[in-house]
Amino acid sequence: MSTPEDISQNKPLLWLMAAACGLCAGVNYYCQPLIHSIQQEFAVTQAQAALTVTFAQVSYALGLLFIVPMGDIVNKAKAIPFLMVLCAIGLFTSAFAVNLPMLWIGTILAGLFSVAAQVLIPLATMTVKPEKTGEIIGFLMSGLLVGILLSTSLAGLFSNLFHWKVVYVVSGVLMLLLAFTLKSRLPYVLRMKMNYGQIFVSMAQLLKQEKRLLLRALTGAFAFAAVSILYSTIALLLTSAHHLPDLFIGLVPLVGIFGALSTRYIGKYADQGHTGLLTWMGCGLFLVSWVCFYFGQTLLSSYVIGFALIQLALALVHTSNQSIIFRLRPDAKSRINAIYMTTYFIGGAGGSALGIFAWNRGGWTMTCLAGIGLVVLCILFSMFDTILQKKKMVSQ
Repeated sequence: MSTPEDISQNKPLLWLMAAACGLCAGVNYYCQPLIHSIQQEFAVTQAQAALTVTFAQVSYALGLLFIVPMGDIVNKAKAIPFLMVLCAIGLFTSAFAVNLPMLWIGTILAGLFSVAAQVLIPLATMTVKPEKTGEIIGFLMSGLLVGILLSTSLAGLFSNLFHWKVVYVVSGVLMLLLAFTLKSRLPYVLRMKMNYGQIFVSMAQLLKQEKRLLLRALTGAFAFAAVSILYSTIALLLTSAHHLPDLFIGLVPLVGIFGALSTRYIGKYADQGHTGLLTWMGCGLFLVSWVCFYFGQTLLSSYVIGFALIQLALALVHTSNQSIIFRLRPDAKSRINAIYMTTYFIGGAGGSALGIFAWNRGGWTMTCLAGIGLVVLCILFSMFDTILQKKKMVSQ
């Protein structure tokens, strides 16, 4: 079998892949600023409309666990466009929903198959030299994170200018165009010879054999949880303390784009062996950002600065994590990514729930304490990883 094309030299393809990552990742966030419009459209309660967000999160988590590992045993070059087409079907189902259950079905389909991005990233790392792994991860993560940050703002903007369903139509069309374009351009890489059941047996073995995978997955989970607290409470704080309208609330996350765009450069430093330093820099920025958030209940500028810093912190930790785990077992990158991202996403869901719980129990002060607590846990697992690496170096 011939060696796959080194896509690090193919800039147009890299840009297409980054756009696909961003579009797929953003799919699960469209509904967050649209809950009120969904409630009015279908004449349902706010709690029923809010279940749309839950369905998006749960379906994405199921896709991470049950679809992404298949990337090691299927032809990724064909599977990725196919997943994107299925995601587009979900988006169109949501766009033309005539009742709430139909919207839920579309949301579940879109969330389940939007994990195409998490198959795309391992594919990219398999087609470049090991010393460029971090750079490629960083470039694609820039697209993915920008897609997440833009999704809520664009959904709110389209809703205000046209109709809340427009964002689903536009995304569905773009998803099909990208899927068609990538179909003939993605490189083929060798796949493992195992059946679907054996995938999960091997994932359990990976967790047992690769202790660093578990430690880095937990580090990422608590980092993402510390960020997810903000997404579940941003509207609560900015409407109650600063009286901002929905449109401006949706614009606040855009300050995080600078952090998202930095991942490409973070990846380059990770390739030079600085993952430990980058992780600790991220942990430090997490703590600084939550101090800014605490004062953000009276100073809007402090909240905005904190939001920019925490996105940079997440980029530092997450890119370092992925740069490390994708080097552990080159033959199991999709399974490793499934383990990491499932743990990461569980952390995010837990952080969102903790944010609401803390707000209801003690307002913004309790929310900030919860955020700092999660950062401390992130630091703790980073320390365990550092200790593990030092022990390995001594034993060698």
